[in-house]
Amino acid sequence: MKMLSLIAVLMVAGSSLAQRSGPPTDGQDSKRPSIADEMSRRMNNMQKAEASGVNVRLKDVARFRGIRSNSLLGVGVVVGLKGTGDTRKNPQSAAAIANYMKSLGQDVNPALIEPKNCALVFVRAELPAFANNGQQLDVTVASAGDAGSLQGGLLLRTELFAVGDNETVYALAEGAVSIGGFGASQGGTSASVGFLTAGRVPSGAMVEKGAPTKLVYDGKMYVELLDADITTASRIQDAINKKYPEFLAEAETGGTISVSLPKGMSPVMAMSKLEEINVMVDNAAVVVINEKTGSIAIGGNVRIAPVAIASGGISVKIEEQNTVSQPNAFGKGDTVPVKNTSVSTDQKDADIAVMAPNTTVADLAHIFQELHLKASDIINILQILREQGALKARLVIQ
Repeated sequence: MKMLSLIAVLMVAGSSLAQRSGPPTDGQDSKRPSIADEMSRRMNNMQKAEASGVNVRLKDVARFRGIRSNSLLGVGVVVGLKGTGDTRKNPQSAAAIANYMKSLGQDVNPALIEPKNCALVFVRAELPAFANNGQQLDVTVASAGDAGSLQGGLLLRTELFAVGDNETVYALAEGAVSIGGFGASQGGTSASVGFLTAGRVPSGAMVEKGAPTKLVYDGKMYVELLDADITTASRIQDAINKKYPEFLAEAETGGTISVSLPKGMSPVMAMSKLEEINVMVDNAAVVVINEKTGSIAIGGNVRIAPVAIASGGISVKIEEQNTVSQPNAFGKGDTVPVKNTSVSTDQKDADIAVMAPNTTVADLAHIFQELHLKASDIINILQILREQGALKARLVIQ
């Protein structure tokens, strides 16, 4: 069994590295810092950043209450398809086309409409805060029926409404549909790449009316954190009161800080002043794992309790080789193929690493590198460490 001597390496803040750095050898510049000293300095800086947080602007981690986007939705028709539209099994398409033509002064019987060159679609757009009349928006289009493809289609003018308000038209959408794939068929055989029943119309919607925005509530404005955290909220309160005491900032919860709007100051001016304040954002100890892609993100302040990790397993190898069985020159018999199968097993030596108290993420990465682990092995080890209680962090699995 092979033992990795990593115990001495896994000390807090690189203290073991500093212990191994002895006096300079002959010819070495005594003023030049050693690699161990540089590593120790970096570890100390990392620990200081973890203790005090990360310095960012308030606008990058928070928003003001009332400033939000609004989802717009409508039902439209895409025309100009090359026989890839809806079939008669979807009568809503023919009815939608008939209603559209009726709005243009043409009365058509839906039963007489062949919708194969048209498709009923849902149309969606995001109306941002402070949007004004005439502003252009990107539009997403998705088939609502049984159309095979929207490739080459044209979205007819579609009214977009807000949630719960089917009377006010906030935007009008129309234009050529761009899909993220392509398809082809010939002689009953077809092939496609990507999704053909959903697409986009870049800048395809024109804002007719902006959504109302409320910023001040009984003389107060509210700063809301994108990721609620009590420590960060308290730091934001102190930072605002230190630079602008007239705002009377107060952290009401871990995600909301209220500020009083000073007399004679507009809400926009107040937001501009507050957004540029630098705050120290606390970092939660979180490990994020995406099992589909094998990606792992480990926060710099993640700590590991004393624990031993063993990595090893048994591999079974089966080899098959084809040979020929042939009789002697004057013997009787037939020449026949023969399969020779050999089975062998191999149990790898377990690689063991022992972690000292308060092991950092840098130490953890060093362990994984020394053990030559794959992403799947690292994911399994992190899950086991969390279940065992050694991983002092929140584990998020996507």
